[in-house]
Amino acid sequence: MIVKVRIPRKSPISTFLDKVLMVLSIVKTIVLRTLGGVAMFAVFILFAFLAMRIAIHGREVTVPNLANLSDADAADTLKKLGLNLSVENRFYAASVPVNHVLSQSPIPGARVRSGWQIRVTESLGTQQVPVPDVTGQAEQPATELLKRLQLDVGTVARIPAPSPSGVVLAQSPPPNEAGLNGPRVALLVADEQLAPASIGYVMPSIVGLTVATANERLRTAGLHIAAAPQPAAVPAPAFQAPTLNSPSDTAIPQTVAAPPPILGSSVITSQSPLPGHRVSRADPIHVTVTNPSSGTQ
Repeated sequence: MIVKVRIPRKSPISTFLDKVLMVLSIVKTIVLRTLGGVAMFAVFILFAFLAMRIAIHGREVTVPNLANLSDADAADTLKKLGLNLSVENRFYAASVPVNHVLSQSPIPGARVRSGWQIRVTESLGTQQVPVPDVTGQAEQPATELLKRLQLDVGTVARIPAPSPSGVVLAQSPPPNEAGLNGPRVALLVADEQLAPASIGYVMPSIVGLTVATANERLRTAGLHIAAAPQPAAVPAPAFQAPTLNSPSDTAIPQTVAAPPPILGSSVITSQSPLPGHRVSRADPIHVTVTNPSSGTQ
């Protein structure tokens, strides 16, 4: 005997609710997985940040105070902290013994990484070596003398000069100078290879000045007004010798008038190069002048 069982159909409302619950379940799963990933990423970032701080700041040390310590004691103090000593400068200081620390960088109390270099300035004590006079000597013997006296050779500048090349023209500080900060001596040396003509100047305006006044101003820079060019030779007109009527007649030679000379009182009306242009001692200055006596150029 076959028994038929009738399964009741779900109402449309029940079917809709089932679908809503299924969607909510899927959304719940996605949200949990997403939040879990975000949480894990946040935890990873936090641990990475803490590890970086431990790696960096865990190797940091505090810079000690090295003032008035000897070089050896300062080096030992820094070595125990994993730091290095570097002597950058030396200065005279009557209040601090020789080879003791005057100042330091970084300052005491600063935080630096292990292996950092601490720069110090060393005391030379009271100045005991007078500055010698090396002017007039050749550069090499002068520098050797300074080194024998435990003085440092500072900046060596070179200028063109009529003196023999390599001769010390001046020094700073001057000889026997007292109360110096450091043992550094700068030298000014003559160099014949530096051609004076290569030195550049800015051309001034000399229009309206007399030639004498302009020459005086230009002379301070080693410049000069070029001599007036000679006028081009004008070919003489064809000349036919006159017929001599008698032996006593003589031919009169033709004469050409010379151009008027440029006087020191002549006024300059134009110039070349123009004002503001670069000129050197080898460059001639060309001018056009007006003679005040004749009013002609």
